[in-house]
Amino acid sequence: WRWRPWSSWTRTRLPPSRSIQNFGQHFSTQEQTPQICVVGSGPAGFYTAQHLLKIVYTIDLQPKQFKPCPEAGQPGKVREPGACKTLGPTSCCPLPQHHSRAHVDIYEKQLVPFGLVRFGVAPDHPEVKNVINTFTQTARSDRCAFYGNVEVGRDVTVQELRDAYHAVVLSYGAEDHQALDIPGEELPGVFSARAFVGWYNGLPENRELAPDLSCDTAVILGQGNVALDVARILLTPPDHLEKTDITEAALGALRQSRVKTVWIVGRRGPLQVAFTIKELREMIQLPGTRPMLDPADFLGLRDRIKEAARPRKRLMELLLRTATEKPGVEEAARRASASRAWGLRFFRSPQQVLPSPDGRRVAGIRLAVTRLEGIGEATRAVPTGDVEDLPCGLVLSSIGYKSRPIDPSVPFDPKLGVVPNMEGRVVDVPGLYCSGWVKRGPTGVITTTMTDSFLTGQILLQDLKAGHLPSGPRPGSAFIKALLDSRGVWPVSFSDWEKLDAEEVSRGQASGKPREKLLDPQEMLRLLGH
Repeated sequence: WRWRPWSSWTRTRLPPSRSIQNFGQHFSTQEQTPQICVVGSGPAGFYTAQHLLKIVYTIDLQPKQFKPCPEAGQPGKVREPGACKTLGPTSCCPLPQHHSRAHVDIYEKQLVPFGLVRFGVAPDHPEVKNVINTFTQTARSDRCAFYGNVEVGRDVTVQELRDAYHAVVLSYGAEDHQALDIPGEELPGVFSARAFVGWYNGLPENRELAPDLSCDTAVILGQGNVALDVARILLTPPDHLEKTDITEAALGALRQSRVKTVWIVGRRGPLQVAFTIKELREMIQLPGTRPMLDPADFLGLRDRIKEAARPRKRLMELLLRTATEKPGVEEAARRASASRAWGLRFFRSPQQVLPSPDGRRVAGIRLAVTRLEGIGEATRAVPTGDVEDLPCGLVLSSIGYKSRPIDPSVPFDPKLGVVPNMEGRVVDVPGLYCSGWVKRGPTGVITTTMTDSFLTGQILLQDLKAGHLPSGPRPGSAFIKALLDSRGVWPVSFSDWEKLDAEEVSRGQASGKPREKLLDPQEMLRLLGH
């Protein structure tokens, strides 16, 4: 841990607009306040902050002498919080409270908060976005502050955050996608599913993606929930989306779309699909579409799923019924009248994106036929030597997200795409923690991230309580804001976001949408008077 005493802070050059005297006065009120910084305002960041603010123990960071505890069995022995019956300001046992003096600052590179809840959750899943209400309550706490438009690693370093806070938690998620690493991947008409999702969800960096949807067939590589989200958006009748928060540009493009068939391709078989039953059921029931499943892919599967865990068994049973059973009269009529279709292609691995005759865009994809080797978790797909070409005009790669290294001072495992850690403690960097996808990899759903983030928060609290974090005061956001000011960076507060939120809601009202998302960061800054 790199500890810099207060005397060295006053020697740091501050911009003329901030006086050292005022800076010192602000700091003096924080002497007994644990200052904690969270990097990233998605589910991992907000759930970590929520846990720290709700359950953190009130711990005086100044050294003190504890009185011997008569309940501890021997003089001076410290017991678990709550075990001592003589709790008090000089007791051997810190008093657990739900409202402590700890302060949490959340830094976010986007101008707006909520990460993948805003930019990743499908527009036709508004119920999943209700978690924003909980995050808003956290952000409005007088012990929490949000600073958007601050890119850690560029505008401020992780080391500067570590110098300013007692603890720093990295919760910045997975901002990149796994590359296909096959010939033709760079052709126009090939996109990552992450970028496509960002486009229809209003992620500023993807607002000019402009995918060409004039083709008849699209191929999605990968069989997880994101793949099914993308397929569903491509095939959903646009009038079913017009009352969602999908961007107007995306809705306009989907209205003009000629995509009629979507193939969702996986390297392995039905037993290894990564999507969940809710998303599959939505696809099966999607208005105006019919499923295309080959019964041969499911031979012998019924016996193999008897011992499967209940969620996997229910998923496989739904797939089996859809693929092998004759639909009822009403369902058969619905499928017969469907103008669009989707299908699952198993045991196929992408080998090459095929160009059009003029070489100017994608015209198909060459798939290697695979078979499975191994059992259980070790099952892997190996090529048989056979290939097949699948004509298409759009290829979307949905084989996984991955995190990026944020700062040279932070260890990073490029193979796993995570920050190396033990229970959320970053390896060999005391006082630095991580939560969410950058901690465990891009797996699970929002509730998985909630549990994971709570665990990191609890580990941090344990370290705080045990005295493993630096004692004495830290300046927190006062120092960081001064640095940002000197570097020409204008942080966006949560109250600023609420102004942008009100503007989005107002713009959406005219067309009956919950909001019309702002896409241009410069327009957002102008609306905030900057």
